[in-house]
This record gives sequence, C-alpha cells and structure tokens, in this order.
Amino acid sequence: MSPRERKHGILPRKEIGTPLFPGATRVMLLGSGEIGREIALEAIRMGAEVVAVDRYANAPAMQVSHRHHVMAMTDGRALRALVQREAPDIIVPEIEQIDTAELLKLEEEGWTVVPRAEATLVTMNREHIRRLAAEKAHVKTSRYAFVESVEEARAAVRELGFPAVFKAMMSSSGLGSTVVRKPEEVDEAYRTAREEGRVVNPRVMIEEFIPFDQEITLLTLRHYDTEGKVTTSFCPPIAHDRPGTHYHESWQPAELSPKVVAAAQQISRAVTDQLGGIGIFGCEEFIRGDEVYFSEISPRPHDTGLVTLATQWQSEFALHARAILGFPVPSIELLSPGAAHVILAPQEGWGPRFGGLWEANRVPGVRVQLFGKPSAYPERRMGIALAQAPTVAEARRKAAAAAHAVEEGFYVPTQLSKVDRTT
Repeated sequence: MSPRERKHGILPRKEIGTPLFPGATRVMLLGSGEIGREIALEAIRMGAEVVAVDRYANAPAMQVSHRHHVMAMTDGRALRALVQREAPDIIVPEIEQIDTAELLKLEEEGWTVVPRAEATLVTMNREHIRRLAAEKAHVKTSRYAFVESVEEARAAVRELGFPAVFKAMMSSSGLGSTVVRKPEEVDEAYRTAREEGRVVNPRVMIEEFIPFDQEITLLTLRHYDTEGKVTTSFCPPIAHDRPGTHYHESWQPAELSPKVVAAAQQISRAVTDQLGGIGIFGCEEFIRGDEVYFSEISPRPHDTGLVTLATQWQSEFALHARAILGFPVPSIELLSPGAAHVILAPQEGWGPRFGGLWEANRVPGVRVQLFGKPSAYPERRMGIALAQAPTVAEARRKAAAAAHAVEEGFYVPTQLSKVDRTT
C-alpha cells in the first residue's frame, strides 16, 4: 500500500503480521541509542518489524533490530530516500538531529510520524515549545528570553536576574546548558549554549532560575482506550536529580501531594493536547511548594523514565510501543517503588569492558543494564542500575551502590587520544 493510500496517523489495530514477511508492520527508528533500543525491543515483542537508523554504526538499537542503516538524518534527501526504500508504517523520531522539515513533508504525503511531525518539530526547538506552553496552552512557566549575541544575553540576564539558566535551542540530556550565578559567567555560558547543543545556533534561551523543591517528569500517554477513543493517561510522577545539567538518577513514585499531582497533570494535559498525536511524552516540571511550573517536554520516552523498567508492569517503552502500534492501554500499574542510577564512563576508548558486575548484582532487587555503546568518553552514559525496594530511599541507595561498583570496574583495553563523540 502506498503512503497516499494510507489513512493519516495511528489507527486502532486488531491484528499484526509477521516480521520479514509481506504484511509486517514496519517501525523505523530515527535514532538508535539506549532509548531507541528499549522501544525496539518492546515493538518486536508486540510483533513489529524494526528498522534502526543512526549516524554511527553499531548503535544500541541496531544490535537488536531486524535491519539497520547508518546515515546523517539531518540530510533531508537521504532521509527521504531511506523512507521510500524501507516504506515504514510508522516513523519514530528518537533524537533531535533530524531534518524535521523533511519529516513534515513526508507526513503531508501520507507517511505516519509519531506522535506527529509538527510535535517533533516544536519540541525539538526550545523557543517553539516554550511559546506553545506559555502562549497557547497558558500554563505557568519561568520568565524567559531568547537572544542572539553576548550583548543581548547580558541585557537579558540583567532583566531576569541571577541565577539564570542558559540553554541551547536544540538539545537533550543537558547538553549546552549552564546555570549562571554572576555576570562574569555570562559570556562563557552563551558560548556553551551556542556551540554545544545538538547543532550550532547563535540563538539561545535564557530563563530565570526557579528555586524548586523537586524536579519531576510526568510521563503522559496519549493512546486509545478499550472503546477505541483517544484518551490521556499518566504514569506516577518520577523525581530526578541532576548534579549539574545531566540526568544522574531518578526514582518513582515522587512524594507529592494530591493537589500538586493534579496541577502537574493539568499542565501536561494542556501541553500534550496542543501537540496532539499518539504516544508517550516526557513532561518535565518544577515543584515549589504547591506551585507547579512547566519546564520542557519530549515527544518520546524520557531518559528519567528508565526507572519504569523496574517499577511499572509496563515500562514507558512498552506503553509507547503499545500506543503507537494502535493497541489499547487499559491501565498503567506501579508494581514497586524503585530507582535508577546512571553508569558513567570515567575514561575514553573503544570497546569498553565493565567490571564490578558481580558486586552490583549480588544485592536482591538490583538489575544492571548496559547499553552496548561501542565507544566511551568521560561522563558518557553507558548503562543504568535499576533497583526495587519497599521504600524509594532504599531503592536509591541500592541503585547508586550498584552503579558505582560498575564504574569502579570500568576500563578500556586500549586508550585512544581522542574518541569521536558522535558515537
């Protein structure tokens, strides 16, 4: 069936074919890191055929998919050629470095992008999503400004006050972000945001720093219910910690009052209703007392949601795969309090080896998952330790101890002077 003959978007599904045979339901992942790998595994379990795409070879999702391709997804012509060659039923953008304008064109021609190509475009640009949240969804956000020079940045900080947060326009996992506490830090923070995001861009976002009590991710699922109607459901809130700007650990459930949970859900629903489509969204919010502020949102499973591999009967990845394949989601169930703690590389090199696994896995309720990334560099996320326990506090202690045991045993057989940071 040609894309023009397909109905636009995700439809309720009652059957599925067999991978690698005519009639298979083909899912194409644009981005094949650790998040993509978990999506691929869940989609395969549900009967889909998965094609993994990324800019480097042997990416995590490529190791578990039916086929894979290496290409620059910012090359619109190459992206279009690959879509036409593979003819996927569902296109799943998983990273920011994609020609989103080409995705919009493909969707207009009948190809299905989840949650929608426009949602991908909006959420990959901090200015677009902040204006949508504040000016269309009318939810509470921090004060913000957009600048295109150091001079404009200095003026914006004088207006917003210190501390302030500088962010790259297109980024993830904290890349290009800096908390600025004094005037002499402004120039370097602007340079970092301009040059160290996913793409170099002189336009930078600056926002006031909210002295929050907690930062949470509210995983928000737009899906079909058992009657075939699109509805919105929420996972229990996830709290997380970022010593600096990078995701370090997360735990579920976050300790929040019913009033705060309701406010967080209202914000997430308002924003995702504006974005539309089917699938899971990771909505990040700041909690200060009883106040809830929208921070940002991703139109896909979220890194902080890796904890759901330990806590929920269906992880965020299983929920996402189920929704985008058009199957109903009757309920979302929390099985146990739990925590996740990242495993970071302390050095650079190819083909890293992981020690400390005996010690890490000796503790009941702990599971270590390694992502299979072919190269390492300092602070690169290489795996995650997951823990279940009767309390969140105990789960956090167990996950941290397991992660640190693996980090202490980490080494690379041959040191390299420089590692390609795109791999």
